[in-house]
Amino acid sequence: MTDILDHAALKTKQRAIRDGFPETMGLRAHRAISWIGRAEACGEDDDARFIFLWIAFNAAYADEREFQSVAPGERAAFVDYFGRLVARDGGRRIYKALWQRFSGPVRMLMENRYVFNPFWQHHNGIDGFEDWEERFKASSRSFAQAFQAGDSIRVLSFVFDRLYVLRNQLVHGGSTWNSGVNRAQVRDGAAILAFLMPVFVDLMMDNPHEDWGRPFYPVVA
Repeated sequence: MTDILDHAALKTKQRAIRDGFPETMGLRAHRAISWIGRAEACGEDDDARFIFLWIAFNAAYADEREFQSVAPGERAAFVDYFGRLVARDGGRRIYKALWQRFSGPVRMLMENRYVFNPFWQHHNGIDGFEDWEERFKASSRSFAQAFQAGDSIRVLSFVFDRLYVLRNQLVHGGSTWNSGVNRAQVRDGAAILAFLMPVFVDLMMDNPHEDWGRPFYPVVA
């Protein structure tokens, strides 16, 4: 496997082996790869890259039934998906990405209060989040412990908690396109997703008969 796993490489692999894919998994891979390709076409537009890559993430993992209402179990769905990926990552590509290639951006993301949900809950006047700073410090300690222990699943869950806040800011109009404010987390978030998403999809294609879940929006003629 080359160090650079892009849309073209994923599409070539998919075409070569997709006849052996279960229909539901094949649809997930097809959709995720299409959005990875769209993200690559964004060039230096980190906002758009991040949004398209998050769509690719949703295509790969999500049970869309969760989106019919506010679902408290979405984080659990993240962790379940990450667990299945890590268990089948014999080459430890996810681990190497987190601990070697992106250890700096990941740490910067975790130290950024602007992608920590309780920070925004407090600043929006919601009761019960006056202690956001203590929560932030506790989260940072827990992340550091997971990082030092080499626990890929927990590290991914911490990282995607932060990325989910960033996703909400962008998708729900909570930021300005190409703003000069808080660009670091958008740039780093897009870079992290741009590397991890092709690896995630590649692992899924290597393990097509794992239960990756049934898309709620199948192709209906």
